[in-house]
Amino acid sequence: MLLLSILMASLATTSADFYRDAEINWGDGRGKIIEGGRALTLSLDQYSGSGFQSKNEYLFGRFDMQLKLVPGNSAGTVTTFFLSSQGAGHDEIDFEFLGNATGEPYTVHTNVYAQGKGNKEQQFQLWFDPTATFHTYSIVWNQQRIIFMVDNIPIRVFNNYESIGIPFPKNQPMRVYCSLWNADDWATQGGRVKTDWTKAPFVASYRNFNINGCVSGSTCGSQSTDSFNTQAWKTQGLDANGRNRLRWVQQKYMVYNYCNDRPRFPQGFSEECKRSIF
Repeated sequence: MLLLSILMASLATTSADFYRDAEINWGDGRGKIIEGGRALTLSLDQYSGSGFQSKNEYLFGRFDMQLKLVPGNSAGTVTTFFLSSQGAGHDEIDFEFLGNATGEPYTVHTNVYAQGKGNKEQQFQLWFDPTATFHTYSIVWNQQRIIFMVDNIPIRVFNNYESIGIPFPKNQPMRVYCSLWNADDWATQGGRVKTDWTKAPFVASYRNFNINGCVSGSTCGSQSTDSFNTQAWKTQGLDANGRNRLRWVQQKYMVYNYCNDRPRFPQGFSEECKRSIF
């Protein structure tokens, strides 16, 4: 039943409304809410990118977004979907989608910041063309763990290991942010492939922005765009099927793991690297 309710929640689309739940916060007209609030597009040209944010802040929840990435040669661009608080000691949970030269595999970059400290990067190659149609990207954030999911398939789990001194984001409310920007100093093959501005404007599309979480300053779950109003996310972990799917993704599609990068961390890996991800 838990797996069914999670799947139903991920498919709930009836009440998503960008006019109600989001606001375009930069880009000088390059971000547009369309289709009566059901969808939103961000564009990037040689002058600027664009972005939007949720109107509310949240302390824990499940956050779903459907994205269709920039088609064609998008080398140097980055399309994002992430949660973040503000300030020097901010918390952050990142999905960043790296553009590429046409025909190259698409890479999704994930990271977790807690109290201003990051360096928790894992990268995966997507097993489909994310520019051909919309796919659902989800962040489940509760007091025990953070789960990153693609089309309801878990790709990463970051557990709460405060008991061994590892900071975990749990005290600072965060907004949802999405953006499209130029990062050709690092995003494509370490910055070796630059943005081809003859392909501009680059356009990424968003739809079915669905949040089921604790709105900061209100009763948890009292405001939700999830028509099923399930709160399974509060204790959500991985069942046996979820663990098997996570292993499949990490064995076949993980291309970078900070827990294996000894040249970057010669002093030794962070303590959570020695613990089970389940």
